[in-house]
Amino acid sequence: MDGDIRVEVRLFGKLRRFARRSAAGAESMVKVKARAGDNVRGILGRLGISGAEVSNVFLNGTLVELDEPVGDGDRLGIFPDNMGLLYC
Repeated sequence: MDGDIRVEVRLFGKLRRFARRSAAGAESMVKVKARAGDNVRGILGRLGISGAEVSNVFLNGTLVELDEPVGDGDRLGIFPDNMGLLYC
């Protein structure tokens, strides 16, 4: 489909359960098909993850909010609410 993008999502802590392979030794990375104009919140929704379960999101290594837009080839790191980052 025209306009599709792929986003790589790495899940940490208890959010690993949303990865295909959630065993302790398995890599918790999934590739998500999205559409142009999608944001982090939309990607989380495709994975079945509620924004309330998330403490911190990194987009290509930068701390971002859930409304941040994503593009083709972007990398997301998603940390759960019980792994909150102390950030000043």
